[in-house]
Amino acid sequence: MSTPSLDPHRPAVISALRAAGCVYAEDEADLLLAEASSAAELAAMVARRASGVPLELVVGWAELCGVRIALDPGVFVPRRRTELLAREALSLVPTNGARPVVLDLCCGSGAVGAVMVATRPDLELHAVDVDPAAVACARRNLGGHVVHQGDLYDALPSRLHGSVDVVVANAPYVPTNELRLLPRDVAEHEPVVALDGGVDGLDIQRRIALGAHAWLRHGGHLLVETSEEQAARSLEAMQVAGLVARLVTSTDESATVAVGRLA
Repeated sequence: MSTPSLDPHRPAVISALRAAGCVYAEDEADLLLAEASSAAELAAMVARRASGVPLELVVGWAELCGVRIALDPGVFVPRRRTELLAREALSLVPTNGARPVVLDLCCGSGAVGAVMVATRPDLELHAVDVDPAAVACARRNLGGHVVHQGDLYDALPSRLHGSVDVVVANAPYVPTNELRLLPRDVAEHEPVVALDGGVDGLDIQRRIALGAHAWLRHGGHLLVETSEEQAARSLEAMQVAGLVARLVTSTDESATVAVGRLA
């Protein structure tokens, strides 16, 4: 609920957001009203949003699968489509035997890992990102779980070789020449390192797939978010790496996930 004293500001907030091109001005206005503690803070938040700052960075959090994820400036903003990745990863975590081990590569804010440990607090989770800002943010969201800074598997302790149940990755998959087509709020406020996937968008996915064999246990799974247009190449990357691959899609979320299993 919004702060009662701020309710009269709602029409003006909606008008300002509409003028700035916000498609869901009413919903955004309600969220800003709920988060602001004063008229001055509300005005500052509206001004930031109207200038193109993503709503989630204005309020300082995003929600994924019902879990609130704290966000810092300069960190990738979780998208609703990534809920499919988190759900599928959870469905493949073993429910019996030894404590399950999960790797969250290219973790950004730690959103996928946070969703997973909220449901399965018994997990041994290791999250990795190359960006120091993302690592700091992920450590806020993942509490006592380990967040490593470094380049994919290079950041991990060798003791995890051959023992990982699930590797999950929302790696960058925007082709380099399509970065210029991104919405202004994304291009100006989210890090290129979290978006740029190379010439065809799959450079990092291929590296993740090729490296997975050394870390997964037999029967373990790799899951990566991809796009409908890139799905066939994501499957090929997993197959080349020796994984048995399949696709999972969600029309409602416009989401596609490639899943590979180490037989």
